[in-house]
Amino acid sequence: MSTMNISLPEELKAFVDQQVGSRGYSSSSEYVRELIRREQDREQLRALILDGAASPLSAVVADKAYFDGLRARARGWAGAAQAAEAGVGRPARAGKKAAGR
Repeated sequence: MSTMNISLPEELKAFVDQQVGSRGYSSSSEYVRELIRREQDREQLRALILDGAASPLSAVVADKAYFDGLRARARGWAGAAQAAEAGVGRPARAGKKAAGR
């Protein structure tokens, strides 16, 4: 694994330290790695959305059933995002075993 040193103003360092302590990360590096992975996921999703928006929709009929299905999928994605924000998939606090692991 490569090493990267990053300079932060004191208030950002304090924020990172607070996040590490309150969210159960083992180090600031672990916290920053998760932030970068999330940004990679967002970029990938953004690219997929743009690809979809640019593709022809000739086979899609935008009727009530289509939008009902779209809403259901969006609710599922929102639920997954809320679960992630609530801590599902986050590392366990030091000294505690993560649920399901």
